[in-house]
Amino acid sequence: MARKLFGTDGIRGRTNDGVMTAATAMKVGQAAGRHFVRGGHRHRVVIGKDTRLSGYMMESALVAGFTSVGIDVIMTGPLPTPAIALLTREMRADLGVMISASHNLFADNGIKLFGPDGFKLSDAAEAEIERLMETEIPLAPPERIGRARRIEDARGRYIHAVKQSVATEIRFDGLKVVVDCANGAAYQVAPSAIWELGADVVTLGVTPNGTNINDGVGSTAIAALQAKVVEEGADIGIALDGDADRLIVVDEKGRAVDGDQIMALIATRMQERGSLRGGGIVATVMSNLGLERYLAGLGLDLVRTKVGDRYVLEAMKAGGYNVGGEQSGHMILLDYATTGDGTVAALRVLASLVRSGKKASELLHVFDPVPQLLKNVRYEGGQPLENEGVKTVIAAAEAELAGKGRLVIRPSGTEPVIRVMAEGDDQAQVERVVDTICEAVHAAV
Repeated sequence: MARKLFGTDGIRGRTNDGVMTAATAMKVGQAAGRHFVRGGHRHRVVIGKDTRLSGYMMESALVAGFTSVGIDVIMTGPLPTPAIALLTREMRADLGVMISASHNLFADNGIKLFGPDGFKLSDAAEAEIERLMETEIPLAPPERIGRARRIEDARGRYIHAVKQSVATEIRFDGLKVVVDCANGAAYQVAPSAIWELGADVVTLGVTPNGTNINDGVGSTAIAALQAKVVEEGADIGIALDGDADRLIVVDEKGRAVDGDQIMALIATRMQERGSLRGGGIVATVMSNLGLERYLAGLGLDLVRTKVGDRYVLEAMKAGGYNVGGEQSGHMILLDYATTGDGTVAALRVLASLVRSGKKASELLHVFDPVPQLLKNVRYEGGQPLENEGVKTVIAAAEAELAGKGRLVIRPSGTEPVIRVMAEGDDQAQVERVVDTICEAVHAAV
């Protein structure tokens, strides 16, 4: 059946409006709990969250839902999404839940689900949970109602785990690193992990108040980080998003480095050491053509998927790859994590900086990207991509770029937006193609 609640990254929306309510969260807890009741053992779920004000409400509702169907609950408090995936596996839990709307502002929230293996649920599992939510779910008898408790050492467990991604002989002594945690889930753990490895850490976005998550800070708003890196004379800047599953880097000159360059660096170093598996990496249709050409020059493949780190992960598992990610900064390094982990990726970049002895601006400019332009067109309803006029304009653009570039047009999986991206060797042509398609979509809506 068609999914109504789950998008490309769980359930997400404006809090107390539409699907993202306490009632929905409780029903998710009941349905997901029922779905994962298998065998006669005492079942448990790990629940984490970022720093949004609504996290308290959603957490309480989920706890009520899970305990009502006989699932014990372990609450961690604010922690990155990859930490919840890790703890779900480590604590032998039946599932994990992260309450977060990722890089969105505080008014939104979301629910991400992980299976007992620490991987995000498949489309089929999410569809089954949706189906159960539309039924009358049997509640546990009084003596089988679940218990709930908080654990105090979750942060320390995660810090210890991410530090294991760095070789024991590597220390960050002498590096000055600005770490921007977006006032989000990693505000304590990311600076601590980098500091414990020896770096001089300057922090941004580490004073969450419930409403300032991703507000002018973090991986989607890097101007403050760029200014701080230059002001402090830092060697590098690290920007995470609200749930810390993505990473954007700023070099010592204040220039942004996106996920494509980070993937290229990590893949190159792993290929040199013989630890890159699959003969290449996995990325989405949004990754720059320059990355594809660079990898081809090394004899490596770039496998493309549709947008969404879940689809990247599926292709990685299917093809035996251990490096994948998105241009937006999701970095999946399967040797160390089961989902995108911005902190692990940051530590890999910092380790390469130490080993190379180069400046960040030299190390992180791995390939020359081709001109690429992405624009968003918001719409209120309907299906603008089904409009005949829009189809005609898109077909003409594809013919014009054939052999010289790429065109990617897709609806967002989390908001009513059409994303129009084109790239190619001719900057003026790319801009003209994108503007023409955006105008056609505007006219259709």
